[in-house]
Amino acid sequence: MSHTPPDWWKNAVIYQIYPRSFADTDGDGVGNIAGITSRVPYLSRLGVDAVWLSPFYPSALADGGYDVDDYRDVDPRLGTLQDFDAMVEALHGAGIKVVVDIVPNHTSDRHEWFRAALAAGRDSRERRRYIFRDGLGPEGELPPNDWESLFGGPAWEPVGDGQWYFHLFAKEQPDLNWDDDEVRDDFLRTLRFWSDRGVDGFRVDVAHGLVKDMSEPFAPWTEVAEAGRTDGSHPLWDRDAVHEVYAEWRRVFNEYDPPRFAVAEAGVHPSRRARYASADGLGQAFNFEMQEAGWRSADFHKAIDSGLQQTYQHGSTTTWLLGCHDAPRVATRYGLPEDPERTTMDAARQWLLTDGTTPTLDRALGERRARAAALVTLALPGSTYIYQGEELGLHEVGDLPPEVLEDPIATRSGGREKGRDGCRVPLPWSAEGPSFGFGPGPARPPQPSWFGHYAVSVQAEDPDSTLTLYRRAMELRTALNTGADFEWIESGPADVLHFRRPGEWHCVTNFGTEPVVLPEGEVLLSSAPLEAGRLPQDATAWLRVSH
Repeated sequence: MSHTPPDWWKNAVIYQIYPRSFADTDGDGVGNIAGITSRVPYLSRLGVDAVWLSPFYPSALADGGYDVDDYRDVDPRLGTLQDFDAMVEALHGAGIKVVVDIVPNHTSDRHEWFRAALAAGRDSRERRRYIFRDGLGPEGELPPNDWESLFGGPAWEPVGDGQWYFHLFAKEQPDLNWDDDEVRDDFLRTLRFWSDRGVDGFRVDVAHGLVKDMSEPFAPWTEVAEAGRTDGSHPLWDRDAVHEVYAEWRRVFNEYDPPRFAVAEAGVHPSRRARYASADGLGQAFNFEMQEAGWRSADFHKAIDSGLQQTYQHGSTTTWLLGCHDAPRVATRYGLPEDPERTTMDAARQWLLTDGTTPTLDRALGERRARAAALVTLALPGSTYIYQGEELGLHEVGDLPPEVLEDPIATRSGGREKGRDGCRVPLPWSAEGPSFGFGPGPARPPQPSWFGHYAVSVQAEDPDSTLTLYRRAMELRTALNTGADFEWIESGPADVLHFRRPGEWHCVTNFGTEPVVLPEGEVLLSSAPLEAGRLPQDATAWLRVSH
């Protein structure tokens, strides 16, 4: 009988590991499963409740591992299933749960099913597992419609016999047909395979994209490109029938004690997000609004209100995250000049197109704001997700040369985007060595020389470092986060964000330019030193307020 509470995830701190850039034990420049195991003491000291692993499956890495060859194995470059089992045992031994990425929208083009589909030919059973359609023109030489891939270029690829297959992402990622029972049944086997190995939960990639309406006549791409519908009628995204899939998954999750947990990556209208987080579905869904928010009190206020509304709707808890493997790093986004014409995310992507030269990045400002934002997310009710390196205040690597870029967005977008490699550069663990302690040899992609200043070994000895702040915040959060109550405190200027949690725990953030007076009480933690007892600009403080 398990002693783990079934709802352990509702207020957890979950740390995202991108396995290929976390830690390397064999010197090939790529992180591996044994590397994660070797860093369990670090994760334990950080104080996280769980780790979420981005894909570690066999893959050609056409899209960073999200092109999966085999859902029930480990990429040989990263280790073996035995290495995976040893990692799970080590993490569980440290009281840390394990969440793995599941990629159900598409396989890789090297998956045995897709190879069989190509070999079997038109109208075969094997092709029904995917989305094949006849091309237009006398010989089927034109794509079935004008729809585009999210990575740029057409969403259809010809196979040489007059048929084309559909791919929402890279051409190496053919979309599965979720109207096919064989597809549905096979994923249930995959969920049980990992659950039986001790995996505690799943992060569901593109959770809103599985079920599609591919019936003719096809709507033009100008109409389909608008994705934010609220009625479930979009042909590709957020169709109501997708929840039938997750109801099946929930029945599998509930076979285990405690039930397995899942969080949906669902880029949907906020009014549609709660269904993914329902108790009959996946249980939780990512709320990306904090990640998209600019450094303004009003933006954070709106993102928090939206996230908490989800909690009240379905009895789940919401999620808070500032960054992930798909977004320019937090400290960099907050360190770039504000652009009224662009979001902070878009401004950072534009900056990447200049190889990080224009406009000028204010590193210190970005780190200061990232520290303040981290204390906001860790003070909120619900789950907080931290992307590896955020606890070090790492910046985006903006000047990676074209020859080391791996993200298909960089090539398929026709130069409109540089891609996501800059936030996936391997972590620095020490100030010296060919890869700053990442592994015995050089890292891939290469790390810049300034990474050494952010190394774990440097920050662990510094009482004022970002790593020390995260460790202290996580330790305090465990003691302070005793309930779900939340109340806004409207006091002082509009550019001050102030809320109260149970036990008179207050969180105050100063987005303004002048220091602000804090409520009477004990300051437990602040992201920057107080100035004559006042909270300075771009800083957050936690207090226990006196009655």
